[in-house]
Amino acid sequence: MKPAADAADLLAAAPAEEVASPQVIDHVAVARLYGEPLFALPQDLYIPPDALEIFLEAFEGPLDLLLYLIRKQNFNILDIPMAAVTRQYLSYVDEIRSRNLELAAEYLLMAAMLIEIKSRMLLPPRKAAEGEEPEDPRAELVRRLLEYERMKLAAARLSEVPQHGRDFLKAQVYVEQSLQPRFPDVEIGDLQAAWQDILGRAKLVAHHKISREELSVREHMSMVLKKLQGRRFAPFEELFDVEQGAPVLVVTLLALLELGKETLVEITQAEAFAPIYVRLAYQPSSP
Repeated sequence: MKPAADAADLLAAAPAEEVASPQVIDHVAVARLYGEPLFALPQDLYIPPDALEIFLEAFEGPLDLLLYLIRKQNFNILDIPMAAVTRQYLSYVDEIRSRNLELAAEYLLMAAMLIEIKSRMLLPPRKAAEGEEPEDPRAELVRRLLEYERMKLAAARLSEVPQHGRDFLKAQVYVEQSLQPRFPDVEIGDLQAAWQDILGRAKLVAHHKISREELSVREHMSMVLKKLQGRRFAPFEELFDVEQGAPVLVVTLLALLELGKETLVEITQAEAFAPIYVRLAYQPSSP
């Protein structure tokens, strides 16, 4: 940051004819005071010393100023001439210290570091181990400067990237008309899955109606005896009619068991796991 001379110094250094009150030319006012035109500067006009300051360069900190001094004079950053850089840096610090002491505080800290590095360079270097070069007092400062320069360049490139809301706005157009919707084609597999889902839900809410059917065991006992008449043996499974349903089959089995209990039929088997046969317990003799 390089402050230039203020307005008072500029007016004092200017020639007398330039500072004199301007003449009224074609009744053009040089200023307006409370709405009234002013055709000449007042003789008792007072301009404070810090009324006008011109900043030729603005720096973000001590490292920014130091990097500016090095790059401006094309110095090798790996071999900084400490005497010249420190002299220029201190002249800048003296300038801003007279105007803004708070701002100059952090710059004074860097100035102390530069003076320390310069004094260490004037002393004899420390002895290093064999095969190692002596430590350069400027190494830490160079490392900080190079790191700061990389960050500064990266920030500059990032700032050049256009940002939404700062450099451009997203255009939005609202069309107030209804477009005819276009439905996708339905695959046969989707229809099958939908139908299976409907069937599954239907089974969950299905109602079962149970009807009562009266079946007589005695009636089926008579039916079994009629089937056995005139036959010597009848296979057990032939006495059941599977087409009439489970209730009739159960009643038929009960009828057979009741006939066996009353010794009206005999249920025989030649050996284990052999077919089961049924016959009448009493067989009339043949003529």
